[in-house]
Amino acid sequence: MVCGYADLMGGSITIAFDVMGSDHGPMEVVRGAAHLSLEAPHIHALLVGRRGAIDEALAQVRHNGERISVHHAPDFVEMGEKPMEGLSAKPMSSIAVAARLVAEGEADALVAPGNTGAAILAAAQSFKLIPGVRRAALAAVYPTRARHGTKLDPFSLILDVGATLEATPEDLVTFAVMGSTYARIISRNPKPSVALLSNGTEPNKGPANVVEAHRRLNGMKELQFIGNVEGVGIPLGSADVVVCDGFVGNVCLKMLEGVHETVVELARYAYRSKLTWRVGLAMLSSGIRQVQAVTDWQQYGGAPVLGFDRVLIKAHGRSRARAIANAGKVAAKAVAADLPRAIAEGLRS
Repeated sequence: MVCGYADLMGGSITIAFDVMGSDHGPMEVVRGAAHLSLEAPHIHALLVGRRGAIDEALAQVRHNGERISVHHAPDFVEMGEKPMEGLSAKPMSSIAVAARLVAEGEADALVAPGNTGAAILAAAQSFKLIPGVRRAALAAVYPTRARHGTKLDPFSLILDVGATLEATPEDLVTFAVMGSTYARIISRNPKPSVALLSNGTEPNKGPANVVEAHRRLNGMKELQFIGNVEGVGIPLGSADVVVCDGFVGNVCLKMLEGVHETVVELARYAYRSKLTWRVGLAMLSSGIRQVQAVTDWQQYGGAPVLGFDRVLIKAHGRSRARAIANAGKVAAKAVAADLPRAIAEGLRS
């Protein structure tokens, strides 16, 4: 039995953290784990990386030593490295070691804020694909303008955003099932709406794989499939789960991130430039705070890599401590709900 399922019997869930690979180095990951050790008694943090760097960071933050352990890994894959080359040259890198620890049952889930390709490849080397899954999918959580149905949060999911560049109709159908299951469990949305991303809402719009996936999804009564959505529907929240191949999804994700950063920079420019603009921004401050709360990716921590028999949460490379802690909470929630099993059941049905 994998150790983390002991939480169902009153024990704790162990989350392995790749400490070394993020943009900010070990300190922010350690701080996030330290926060968890104080505020989440059901989570045990297994910090994987260079022991000296981890111990030095732990010495600078308040934490509960009973809920944190360290596993030494002498190397790490840097952000700019090619994933295959990095993992081949560094078999004892922190991400590779952390993935093996999860596969062997020493931890229940993996939070990886470092090199995305290396994290997915390390998982592929150590984890198994869920029966019925041909390719794993990297999902991204993004803010939407409106809440839909009985959703308890303003976020929606888009997948794939980079793990599978070219998706077959079977892949797209699988992504739809996995995304719907994740939204149901993590967002507590009992009937998430699912849509295909295309260049038109008509069933025959889009490339052949999208048209065929539309036909298949339309006959699946287990899903609340609402058809196609165009790109404009993504930030509007037209669907709770938007399905596409990894190439299109990655382009969309980078565009959404760029738009958000541009809006924030324009607001800063306006504040610095003119007194009347500063007054106007002050009058809109409550609304701006609401927008910041919705678009702050740190509050949801990370994005799931779906399709493996173990839980993997890919945290943003720029994650600070709060985002790391929230990624750990999401990972623990997915473990407690046995997300891989739920996906397998959804695919069987």
